Amino acid sequence: MCPMYAFAQIKKDKKKENTEKVKLYQGTTIGVEVAGLANHFLGSDILSSEVMLQANLLNRFLPIVEVGYGKVNTLSDATDIHYKTSAPFFKIGADYNFFYDKPHLPGYLFGGLRFGFTSFVYDVDAPTMTDPNYGGIIQVPFSYHGVNTTAKWLEIVGGMKVKIYKGFCMGWSVKYKKRLSYTKHENTEPWYIPGYGENAATGFSVSYHLMYNLPF
Repeated sequence: MCPMYAFAQIKKDKKKENTEKVKLYQGTTIGVEVAGLANHFLGSDILSSEVMLQANLLNRFLPIVEVGYGKVNTLSDATDIHYKTSAPFFKIGADYNFFYDKPHLPGYLFGGLRFGFTSFVYDVDAPTMTDPNYGGIIQVPFSYHGVNTTAKWLEIVGGMKVKIYKGFCMGWSVKYKKRLSYTKHENTEPWYIPGYGENAATGFSVSYHLMYNLPF
């Protein structure tokens, strides 16, 4: 047998053996997002946080489910518009571990996608408007309460996860958000969408998670 062929065959068999040793299920991680909680306690009118449950498949593919809660109760100093809402939100997606072949490292970099959804009710109040066509005689109140709305969006996520102590971990992530749809009404629209943020076509957010790898 040719030495070069034998060496290539041994290398191929070894690679196959290493591949076969990788278990499909590598564990489950639970976690909570704490940056939104911290911002609210520091004085922000917005509260947003979520809990996550993520599986590890082959140390490469990381499907995830996130359930959160967002609320805002704010009055604009510039416009005197008062906006209030609170509701849960839901996200499902998956991450990819770029360091899947380096399990000895204390952490890894990842990228992923999320699909988000929420159904919520909001109130909006603004100063009474005067109709200029009637010389200021007619005033129109601007007050809408209990407006039902749904919204959907996509997120592109990139970040890192690092082991702290035993099964405890922490992680940072940056999210680029793209709004897909939301319920539109004739006279008003939501300013803030729970789980998404301010109602713009796109947006960015930063998250910080504390996590624990379950021992099973």
